[in-house]
Amino acid sequence: MTDETCRRRERTGWREAAERALYGPGGFYLRPEGPAGHFRTSVHASPLYAAAVARLLGEVAAELGTDEPAFVDVGAGRGELVTGVLAAAAGAGLAVRAYAVERAARPAGLDPRIVWTDRVPRGVRGLLFANEWLDNVPVDVAETDAAGVARYVEVAPDGTERPGAPVTGPDAEWLARWWPLREPGARAEIGRPRDRAWAEAVACLAAGRAVAVDYAHVRASRPPFGTLTGFREGREVPPVPDGSCDLTAHVALDACGAAPGAVARSGSLLPEPELVTQREALRRLGVCGARPPLALASTDPAGYVRALAAAGEAAELTAPGGLGDFLWLIQRVPAAPAGPGR
Repeated sequence: MTDETCRRRERTGWREAAERALYGPGGFYLRPEGPAGHFRTSVHASPLYAAAVARLLGEVAAELGTDEPAFVDVGAGRGELVTGVLAAAAGAGLAVRAYAVERAARPAGLDPRIVWTDRVPRGVRGLLFANEWLDNVPVDVAETDAAGVARYVEVAPDGTERPGAPVTGPDAEWLARWWPLREPGARAEIGRPRDRAWAEAVACLAAGRAVAVDYAHVRASRPPFGTLTGFREGREVPPVPDGSCDLTAHVALDACGAAPGAVARSGSLLPEPELVTQREALRRLGVCGARPPLALASTDPAGYVRALAAAGEAAELTAPGGLGDFLWLIQRVPAAPAGPGR
């Protein structure tokens, strides 16, 4: 059997290849260094981010009338966000029930109050927060051939691709609704697994809010050739599904928000989800990149330096063309009405 024959037999769709490369034995996301060893998210950029999420948790707790809200960190990495939220919430009088949802092993030294689990807990009341989780839910890739037929893209472990079978069934229906491919060579990431993952996460929440934050796009502005790429040690690299790099693609977040399980419960509709930029979401939570008044430098030099550093961090979190352009999908989940009394 030739090497080329072996490579052909190893080719699969991108969803299967990425699942194996990211989460299989020795997979990229199971490595000890975790995601922070390869790229920087809003969580790593500044503690202001965790503080803002803690304020959001406080809002949710007030709405629910509880001082024991749950905080569920989905795609928790090595627990950086949930740790920061617990620290920021310490002075707010909240007894936070903290959960970190991650497929990697629990890191050493994590706060014992944090429940480490590989699945979203069911029936909790509070805030479910998924920061850069959905972009790492593997999806298949489709590309339109010269005849205008959308076909699955098959990939080998070395990253070489070839066209596969035509896209049919629910995947074809998803493309027609959310990401129509009209030109030869046009590509799309088929977001159905992400829609399902988000709907299942929302369904686990008994009451509160579910928030997904990610690189994202909406139907009116889909990229014509998709966004699949790789990251390694802080640099963008070709997407090769061999476990050596992160594999990520921007999220069709409007499709996630419209997924059936994410918009209805027990026959009734949930409130309309909201889709806003991170810049707007953080502004509402008090994160502002404005420089402190120069007069503060003479009256309180140390305070001025601290405020200037915080303003710089806030500016990074909200910057146009950067983290500020991330989208937040916000789904409110009202408490179910009480059943009839006896």
